[in-house]
Amino acid sequence: MAINFEISARSRVTDGRVGKVATPHGLFDTPAFMTVGTRATVRGVTNEQLQRIGAQVVLNNAYHLWLRPGPERVERLGGAHRFMGWPGPILTDSGGYQAYSMANNNAIDEDGVTFRSIVDGRTLRMTPEVSMDIQNKVGADIIMAFDDCPPSIDQETDDLSQTRHKLRAAQERDRLKHGYDHAHRLKLANERTIRWLERCAKAHARPEAQALFGIVQGGTDEDARRWSAQHVTNVELPGYAIGGVSVGETSEDIARVVRFTTPMLPAAKPRYLMGVGYPRDIVAAVCAGVDMFDCVLPSRNGRNASAFVPQGQIRLRNAQYAEDPEPLEPGCDCPACCPGVGLPASRAYIRHLFMSQEMLGPILVSLHNLRFYQRLMEDLRATIRVDDWSGFAARWPSAASGIPQAAYHAPRAGPSGAGEC
Repeated sequence: MAINFEISARSRVTDGRVGKVATPHGLFDTPAFMTVGTRATVRGVTNEQLQRIGAQVVLNNAYHLWLRPGPERVERLGGAHRFMGWPGPILTDSGGYQAYSMANNNAIDEDGVTFRSIVDGRTLRMTPEVSMDIQNKVGADIIMAFDDCPPSIDQETDDLSQTRHKLRAAQERDRLKHGYDHAHRLKLANERTIRWLERCAKAHARPEAQALFGIVQGGTDEDARRWSAQHVTNVELPGYAIGGVSVGETSEDIARVVRFTTPMLPAAKPRYLMGVGYPRDIVAAVCAGVDMFDCVLPSRNGRNASAFVPQGQIRLRNAQYAEDPEPLEPGCDCPACCPGVGLPASRAYIRHLFMSQEMLGPILVSLHNLRFYQRLMEDLRATIRVDDWSGFAARWPSAASGIPQAAYHAPRAGPSGAGEC
């Protein structure tokens, strides 16, 4: 297989585990947070800065690279690694999520999805075979199967009228000719996802160099999740993902679905929770045995003047920070809080940058947030080895709700035994 996964430590009081994934472009530690560089770039951040803040693996999006500059051009220029100048591992999403998130610009059927290009309005056709061809040409180390991501909740029974997720679900409902039946939509998505996975596996042209992961769907319905997990894992693959979460559910529902689904994924292979998320949700998933994560939150929030700190988030546009001399997070070693040259940037100064629309503001907060997530993962890996969950909760109070209560009452232990998979 294109990757190798080795587990080096396991928690004795949670299902968390520490490991490494070896790829053709190097190793990354797990649990891992993959920095999102959708269009082969993390906005405003250089590769040197990415390495400084501890990023080991980045995520590109096949749909967006399909639109611009095109997979053929990326391939001619040496693949994604050479194209973006990133030497480490890369994962590409398949485009399946865009069929959900851009529901008003596409039409889905059994064979694939017809998109209206967000770049120039062209009509484009994405099928499992097209997605595999794009990802094979882009050349990422880990590639994702093209799947059908349904709304996770029944919009008729969940009050999400104030969220964009409700709007997306409503758009999906309006496209159905005979009204919306949530159970039927989950069943259809599950069955279509496995058919598309089989087509992806057959069309995958570079299995020796690129690891294909399958994706489990099923919304918040446990029976649907069980069916999907059983059928997806019947296809022998290097790794598996949990998809269709963090698309409108509560944090409690996310944790419940992840706790239910994760044990059904092979323990000897990497488990990837797609699109999650907030620190509390990541911690809950790590304690359930998940190994890989990605989310746009750190960089997107950074561009919008919201800095992550252990106690929560700082909204830097608020007037209370206009004369605050403190760094974003005292003790943080990011380029904003601990620059190699000069003094730390104060909250007051960074607020000034945003209020003056200076590009340095989004860059500094993005770097801080990206480093915050890497520090969180580093501490999670250390905590799993010794099971000091009380100490972890004290250091990361905003994430503490993700820790199972039983973990607090278990005795601390030395590092657990290694195991190779």
